[in-house]
Amino acid sequence: MQDSYTLWFSEISIKDIARVGGKNASLGEMYQNLSSQSIKVPNGFATSAEAFWDFLEHNQITEKINSIVFDFKNSKLNAQEASKVISEMILSAQLPEPLAESIKEKYRELTAQNPNSIAIRSSATAEDLPTASFAGQLETFLNISGEENILHTCKKCYASLFTARALSYRANKNLLDDPIAISVGFQSMIRSDQASSGVIFTLDTETGFRNIITINASWGLGENIVQGKVNPDEYLVFKPIVHQEEFKPIVSKNIGKKEIKMIYNTGSSNASVINLKTTPEEQKKQVLSDDEILTLARWAQKIEEHYKTPMDIEWAKDGISGELFIVQARPETVQARKISTTLENFTLTKKSTILAQGLAIGSKIAVGQAQIINSADDIAKFKEGSILVTQITDPDWVPIMKKASGIITNSGGRTSHAAIVSRELGLPVIVGTGSATETIKDGQKITLSCAEGSSGFVYEGILPFKIEEINLDKLKKPKVKIMLNLADPDTCFKWWKLPSEGVGLARIEFIINNIIKIHPMALVKFEKVLDRKARKTIEELTERYVDKKDYFIDKLGQGIAKIAGTSYPNPAIIRFSDFKSNEYARLIGGEFFEPKENNPMLGFRGASRYYSPEYIDGFKLECQAIKYARDILGLKNIAVMIPFCRTISEAQKVLALLDEFGLERCRDGLQVYMMAEIPSNIILADEFAKLFDGFSIGSNDLTQLTLGVDRDSDKLAEFFDETDPAVLASIRTLITQAHKHGTPVGICGQAPSDKIEFAEFLINSGIDSISLNPDSVPKILLELEKKSLVLN
Repeated sequence: MQDSYTLWFSEISIKDIARVGGKNASLGEMYQNLSSQSIKVPNGFATSAEAFWDFLEHNQITEKINSIVFDFKNSKLNAQEASKVISEMILSAQLPEPLAESIKEKYRELTAQNPNSIAIRSSATAEDLPTASFAGQLETFLNISGEENILHTCKKCYASLFTARALSYRANKNLLDDPIAISVGFQSMIRSDQASSGVIFTLDTETGFRNIITINASWGLGENIVQGKVNPDEYLVFKPIVHQEEFKPIVSKNIGKKEIKMIYNTGSSNASVINLKTTPEEQKKQVLSDDEILTLARWAQKIEEHYKTPMDIEWAKDGISGELFIVQARPETVQARKISTTLENFTLTKKSTILAQGLAIGSKIAVGQAQIINSADDIAKFKEGSILVTQITDPDWVPIMKKASGIITNSGGRTSHAAIVSRELGLPVIVGTGSATETIKDGQKITLSCAEGSSGFVYEGILPFKIEEINLDKLKKPKVKIMLNLADPDTCFKWWKLPSEGVGLARIEFIINNIIKIHPMALVKFEKVLDRKARKTIEELTERYVDKKDYFIDKLGQGIAKIAGTSYPNPAIIRFSDFKSNEYARLIGGEFFEPKENNPMLGFRGASRYYSPEYIDGFKLECQAIKYARDILGLKNIAVMIPFCRTISEAQKVLALLDEFGLERCRDGLQVYMMAEIPSNIILADEFAKLFDGFSIGSNDLTQLTLGVDRDSDKLAEFFDETDPAVLASIRTLITQAHKHGTPVGICGQAPSDKIEFAEFLINSGIDSISLNPDSVPKILLELEKKSLVLN
């Protein structure tokens, strides 16, 4: 019957995957159930699986196709040979008249509702299974119009189940013998060719951290992102507070190059779409406004809540109406199925010359010979175990991707379909390097590292590395709070599974040094930077900001928010800057604002800088960044900490400045901690405890200043000992005096990570928390269990 061949989205739900495939079933589910929640889904219709089977039977090609697939499975034909024969068979066949008429009838109704051309997508009945996403394997055709064109495109979709890449993918997933059908979706086009489009994941794609929504965006139609041909913008939104409209929890913005955009073809060629180079202005500009980012994030969260699983979503913005739309949604199939409580931690133990750098996909390390493949025609030349270096990670290349030990590409974004497939294969991949095919030589021995955060690095030579497996199930809760020392916003999500109760120390120096790179006073008083090279670099880094100071506030605030998001709603204690003057001088423009000191370790550092006329405006920027992270981005779990505070009067001056700069202690739940790392902090612990909400022991400086030992001196290394009786007595005194006032004491130095006997002493002395480097947590917890310092 004709009615069994096509169904409107309003007639389809997620229960119909066997009938219309995962992609179309999901579109119908959203169209029916989420439109009432203001989520806009373009209307359309889909052909049924029955239509696909009847098409094959009508043309008497079912057995012929099965025979060819059988020969491919048994290596009598390769994927390209099998695909060519089957595709020619399907494209030369005829659609049954009832099916063709049903498609044309609904097409006329759809274009009467919306005169735009349509998008035609393939949807497999095995699509979006827990073990197979089919990401990038099946064909999509954009800007199609005219009855004959849509009928021919329908057959192209049918044939896409048998492309070389799809056959190889099905073989890899053991799906060749499964009776998989293709449903074809026909959906009104959104004029994103005149605006933008992209992809959303409702988790962090590299770590599986569930509190993040990842949005990619690029100009024009979305296929360039999907195919990995463009380096898109990437925005991270903190999910737990995304629906609290008083906040704008966009915790990261990375502006991609967006070198090309796909638009409708209005020329004489047969192609329905073409790629154009973007202008320099488009490449530098943020694709979506903050309000649009938040709208998409809120929609994504609603979609995830409806499906009750992390989602992979495609969106588009109409350039005529300015409206946003959701055009696809499917379950995320890589991170969502990783329910293991084992962490695998890769660490490089040596580094060398960096040959290329891009976005890291995964967190592994691979070593081997680079093999540059510039064309799909040369795929057969690839040697198993090599590291593939190419222009793009195209899904057509899946047959060799699974033979590679790693992949490096010039183009592509973190949420491209190619990247998704690479994650499914468990490969370390670096995308968007820009020029890896030029900077890496064919046959060169290299190390590919995705173990250093969001950036991936290609190093010269075969470098040593170690792999540590951490079984979290074996870790028991200790008799003290375990917190984390974090510094790098790009790696902080990696540790979300660890059994910690917050961030005990977040050093903002890492963000300033590695992300901001500019001395804060060089942004406040740019006119005093006289070096031409420094001025040029500052101009380039801050070009998107009218006021250069906003660059510092924005980058620092977002970095702090990402770290705080890792532990939310548990506290994240953010320490204000504690660079020494020689370290500050190494920042861009820093030489014009820093004194020359003989002993910077005991000089112009910590609290003394904050109220000094030479740095007070820089400290104000730090405060504004904290306030931005708390009040605008919404991370209210952020607490602040004052380092190297020498005297009571100095503490009072800094607290007064915090009030002046909008960070008043106790207002809106803000807690203010102090580092206890100077003997005066111990001697006057009773007085300091009245001013602060908590102490955090800095064992390195406390040991140095208690014993009079330069911690950087090789000649005095044997005397530098945190377990010296004088140091232990100071710590015990601090805990006793602080607890008289109900003030908690933690420790954030390196010593507990290195010396289990020191951790044991701290617990027996009544310390409230121990903050550890993340990779030390499992080892310390296991050691504490051996000493019966865990809860039963």
